[in-house]
Amino acid sequence: MFAEKKKNNSEYSKLPNHIGATTKIKGDINSQEDFRIDGQFEGNLTTTSKIVLGEKGVLDGNIKCANAEILGKVSGDLVVENLLSIKSTASIDGNVVIGKLAIEPGAVFNATCQMKGNQIAKNVTPKTK
Repeated sequence: MFAEKKKNNSEYSKLPNHIGATTKIKGDINSQEDFRIDGQFEGNLTTTSKIVLGEKGVLDGNIKCANAEILGKVSGDLVVENLLSIKSTASIDGNVVIGKLAIEPGAVFNATCQMKGNQIAKNVTPKTK
């Protein structure tokens, strides 16, 4: 019985945190899990994992993460330790510090960008909003 419960808990831990399309959140989030945002988020989001901002997602604040895939709109600073992938539907306005960058044609990228490669400083933090 305990083995089954443990198995179910591990299945849940593999799922990303999700902010749905009709959800609006204001505040700061610190996590070690993946995040997917399809709604609106205002605040600072810090995770040691990956962030995906969906096509209809809007983030007004700062992001600090290992990897990010942006399809929606970001207004704020981004610090991405590894890969920042900006899709054609994305719009970014702010300051960006990254390890690697991939931008699809059609994306709006109004940002100051510092590319640190594999040597990105762990202590780089986005400006406070």
